[in-house]
Amino acid sequence: MIRHGEEVEMNSEEASGGQKRGIVRYVLLISTGLAILALSIIWMTGAATGPENATPEPSESISEPAEPPAGTEPLPSANPN
Repeated sequence: MIRHGEEVEMNSEEASGGQKRGIVRYVLLISTGLAILALSIIWMTGAATGPENATPEPSESISEPAEPPAGTEPLPSANPN
């Protein structure tokens, strides 16, 4: 640190209060890589152990119409025929 009257000159290490080693960059890269690896493993094991035919059969997807709640009148149809 060098003083010129009231002005103070510092190098970047003195101004930051520590050393610049770049450890945070490595922690970020490693943790991002581990997160991608973990999510990929979860995705692949889920796809491998899931049902072979994920689309339902047409006969399975048809259901009976829902009953209206008790005490309500049905809506008038748009087609009076």
